[in-house]
Amino acid sequence: MSQAVIFGASGGIGAALAEAVVASGRYERVWAGSRAGRAAPTGAIPFAFDLTDEASIAAAASRIGTEVTLALVATGVLSDGPSFQPEKSYKAQDPAAYARAFATNATGPALIGKHFLPLLPRRERAVFAALSARVGSIGDNRLGGWHAYRASKAALNMILRNFAIELGRTHPQAVVAALHPGTVATDLSAPFTGTRDGQRLFTPAAAAGHLLGVIDGLTQAESGQAFAWDGQPIPF
Repeated sequence: MSQAVIFGASGGIGAALAEAVVASGRYERVWAGSRAGRAAPTGAIPFAFDLTDEASIAAAASRIGTEVTLALVATGVLSDGPSFQPEKSYKAQDPAAYARAFATNATGPALIGKHFLPLLPRRERAVFAALSARVGSIGDNRLGGWHAYRASKAALNMILRNFAIELGRTHPQAVVAALHPGTVATDLSAPFTGTRDGQRLFTPAAAAGHLLGVIDGLTQAESGQAFAWDGQPIPF
């Protein structure tokens, strides 16, 4: 039984991904995970998980079982009120902001991998992908700032590269990827859109379509890399 699992189905991109995966008709079961366990489009099965609670992730993996051929991690945090905002200067760095960013953007996805990578089939194509960000690229960084967010996404990229290397030894057709969706009209990006002239803003549905198209085109040789919404590679 082919199964797809989307983590973060209550968010803008996650909800659109869940809807698009259901609409594709390619999976016998589509699971949509959120903290409350109620955010799921028609045709998907809701489940609850908490990025900061490993036991909840392990319980979800036990419930869903094996033969997960698509796992999408569409979680992340950029800001959360005045106490947690992207830093414009190194002088604004705060330990609590780093702890929050890493727990959600790096450690949480890593724990999802810990419990869901073993569910991927060993002898057929399977994909484990997580939403990263272009600002997490060390090689592409030209502006600085946004220290905690950049660092947490760079850490996520490294975690995904590690997953790809290890899976390559046991799952010869598995693909692991970091995906940059572009700037999407969601609650996460709302405070930061419109700050650059000519900035392209995608709807969640358009972003989901782009990302699923990129996933379909990835080969095992590209496992462990980062890709933008248009399929172009992003340097780590």
